[in-house]
Amino acid sequence: MAGARGDVGERPPAARALAMLRPPMTSILPFDREHDVVVIGSGPGGEGAAMRAAKAGASVVIVERHRQVGGGCTHWATIPSKALRQAVQSVVEFRRDPLFANLSEGARFTFPQLLRKAEGVIGKQVAMRRDFYLRNQVTVVHGRASFADDHTVEVEGAGGPRRELRARHVVLATGSRPYRPPDVDFTHPRVFDSDTILTLDHTPHVVTVYGAGVIGCEYASIFRGLGVKVNLVNQRDKLLSFLDDEIIDALSYHLRDQGVVIRHDEHYERVEPVADGVILHLKSGKKIKSDIVLWAQGRAGNTDELALDRIGVEPNSRGQLDIDDRFRVRGKAHVYAVGDVVGYPGLASASYDQGRFAAEHIIDASADLALVKDMPTGIYTAPEISSVGRTERELTEASVPYEVGQSLFRSLARAQITGNTAGMLKLLFHRETRALLGIHCFGDQAAEIVHIGQAIMAQPPPRNTIDYFVHTTFNYPTMAEAYRVAALNGLNRLC
Repeated sequence: MAGARGDVGERPPAARALAMLRPPMTSILPFDREHDVVVIGSGPGGEGAAMRAAKAGASVVIVERHRQVGGGCTHWATIPSKALRQAVQSVVEFRRDPLFANLSEGARFTFPQLLRKAEGVIGKQVAMRRDFYLRNQVTVVHGRASFADDHTVEVEGAGGPRRELRARHVVLATGSRPYRPPDVDFTHPRVFDSDTILTLDHTPHVVTVYGAGVIGCEYASIFRGLGVKVNLVNQRDKLLSFLDDEIIDALSYHLRDQGVVIRHDEHYERVEPVADGVILHLKSGKKIKSDIVLWAQGRAGNTDELALDRIGVEPNSRGQLDIDDRFRVRGKAHVYAVGDVVGYPGLASASYDQGRFAAEHIIDASADLALVKDMPTGIYTAPEISSVGRTERELTEASVPYEVGQSLFRSLARAQITGNTAGMLKLLFHRETRALLGIHCFGDQAAEIVHIGQAIMAQPPPRNTIDYFVHTTFNYPTMAEAYRVAALNGLNRLC
């Protein structure tokens, strides 16, 4: 099958990276004592837990099933996909800039070419994280971990003996993988999930993305930026319903404006690979044919190899663990779970802080929950989306008297200079106290811009008000100036 996976030729960098992550042949465990904390998984959640515990003087062992540290976040999820997205954005801006009009007409960039950008980033991230563990005297053990009993973790390396680690506390940070329904053939070279899409060795003409969550929307943007025709199939009546309604509307408009075909309230009946593509049959009777299908319908927790039944714990149908407000697995005061394995929000940033909090709670049971409150959301569509705090919908349902301040990017000098004029900053604040209640940003650098408002919103009263932006001088021209414009706009609405 021309252009499909398995064709003769050099594998894309992400495919080579996946091949490197097979467990090593041996795993030596020179341990003969009980450790304070054993962390399973070296992604963001595991790293956050291990670093915080180690800096408090605890003896820490981190178990990683793959050859290199970093977890899925570093090797086949967040880092490579965001590096790919940045490469695509660079191509889009290059083609849009009139200064390069003559050059861009003949320029062609393929999906594998842009994937190579991720390879160097992955290597740097792995080296940096490996050094973290060395400097903080955290022992890294490679192999597959499972419970023998409540306080014993067995680790088995490929071809090596099974060893035991005794632990006072265990932190589960095993991450997740794409959910694969049993009736979809993921061995077919035209059917991909969000991990295997990074092994794609050609640029398709038409892509169908099934699932319009964060991952689905991000990849719809990535492929459309490459000039690929995109069908985005959503099982719900709107995109990313956890966001503020105005941001949802803006995202829908811009995806459609870029040429993405969005179909809401649709559910698959079956996936039919054919000689020249794949047909997605929907229960509504529609048939969508494309070169490939990217399945992006949720995640499943990596818990199936942990032998949780030996400690009396049962994950849900998606392999996720039920936890209390201290990230302890229900019924197990010494076992914590953080990151994707507990489900929402499933963000690398949230996972890291959840891991830090779990370690903090192990060290000090009175640890402040503020560390894991009001976490920002960063979504790397084109344009970006980021938010922190409550939405208008939530404030209205709670009968909170609030007002709105807005700044449209098209009115900012910096946006006009860069050409990235699509987007807005939206501030929600209490009408009486003027305290910031929510910050919602859509547009270029949104994931960076939101942190300014986040810092002020986290201040104690009365320093957490919208007035800060009015009485502060911002560099000009900058995107940060949007805060002053939005604050003045909001204050002008007060009566």
